Amino acid sequence: IKKASNKRQRGQKSSSNVFSMFEQSQIQEFKEAFGCIDQDRDGVIKKQEMKETYAQLGKLNVKDEELEEMLNEGKGPINFTVFLTLFGEKLNGTDPEDTILAAFKLFDPNGTGFVNKDEFKRLLMNQADKFTAEEVDQAFALAPIDPSGNIDYKSLCYIITHGDEKEES
Repeated sequence: IKKASNKRQRGQKSSSNVFSMFEQSQIQEFKEAFGCIDQDRDGVIKKQEMKETYAQLGKLNVKDEELEEMLNEGKGPINFTVFLTLFGEKLNGTDPEDTILAAFKLFDPNGTGFVNKDEFKRLLMNQADKFTAEEVDQAFALAPIDPSGNIDYKSLCYIITHGDEKEES
């Protein structure tokens, strides 16, 4: 009987690992993101790769100190497991709306609360999980877009996380 309880304890311990924090589909998305950053495909994210990733996202003036601070959060080389653990720690207890807003803010360096629809469409169709034109149109169907073609992403985040009043009537 003792052996069985030992095994059970060991099983519980291993199920508390970082991979159990996410759905399989989420882990796959993190793998794709990791692959986009790990440009030399050596399984470890380095400072230069992070700098290049930020540059691809349009943020060109990231300080080396900022990058080193991010890398130091991993307390060692940033392999996929460490990458996933860091995201798990960041996302654990985070309101999804805050997470979505933070993602949009990456595309709004001036903090206006808006992102340009055409530029955002180009990014969605050319980066990571490439959207089709049809998928972008579906995504923009609920988006509050002003006459000059800017998406009010704060309102869009609310719609994403709380639903759209128009949908429910």
